[in-house]
Amino acid sequence: MGNLHGKRIAITGSRKSEEISTLIRKKGGEPVIRAIQETIKCSPSDLEADLRSIVEKGTDWAVFTTGIGTNALLEAAEKIGILDSLINVLKEAKIAARGYKTKAALKQIGIQPDACDDDGTNDGLLRAIEGFSFKDKHVFLQLHGEPVPKLSEWFEKHGAILHEILPYRSIVPNPETVEQLLDEIIENKLNAVAFTAAPQVRVLFKLAEKKGATSDLIEAFQQNVLAAAVGKVTAGELKEYGVQRIVAPELERMGAMIVALDEYFQ
Repeated sequence: MGNLHGKRIAITGSRKSEEISTLIRKKGGEPVIRAIQETIKCSPSDLEADLRSIVEKGTDWAVFTTGIGTNALLEAAEKIGILDSLINVLKEAKIAARGYKTKAALKQIGIQPDACDDDGTNDGLLRAIEGFSFKDKHVFLQLHGEPVPKLSEWFEKHGAILHEILPYRSIVPNPETVEQLLDEIIENKLNAVAFTAAPQVRVLFKLAEKKGATSDLIEAFQQNVLAAAVGKVTAGELKEYGVQRIVAPELERMGAMIVALDEYFQ
């Protein structure tokens, strides 16, 4: 039995929620599934026009921000019969990559990025590319789940000709679940909340803002309910909203997050 005995741990993502639940139970805790965000892949036909445009026109830079997004684009290109052409275009371009999963996906097709983040965040990615000139350069930017103004505005400010592509979308499967989770946190009915992706943090805080409960939510996280983040990006999102008491593992894996929670409660 672990150190989570008697602890109620909310899981905010739909992906791998059963596996995470099993790990929490093994540590003696009670998993509470509150899926407030889901990732939906776009179909190859949704991505075809963008991918064909890149293949036909080429690009000076290709910027990849997630492993799941990189793989989704490669799978779509394969299904519409232009994978080899896309890889050839990418090998001619300069490549920037954020995150170890993204680098692993690119390695599978023989591509070594010219610029990589140092910490898995968008800020780290921007630090890695700030020494390059983007004036009048065509930049193909793979977004992650939703528009990312910080990245888009940076490239536009530096004179890039930006072409964005969104290979998957983040949705809120059930708005009532977000309400329920917010109430449970503020009313101290949970011991911890395990965030498995940054959009989940945004979904929760957007509702809190709408209900005028942001300060109550932050206070609950600071005093009674522990925020756990799967990695640096998700932890960074929590910090941006004012949460300081965060548990995040060095190894950015869901299992490692539960181990870190267990160690915290020890």
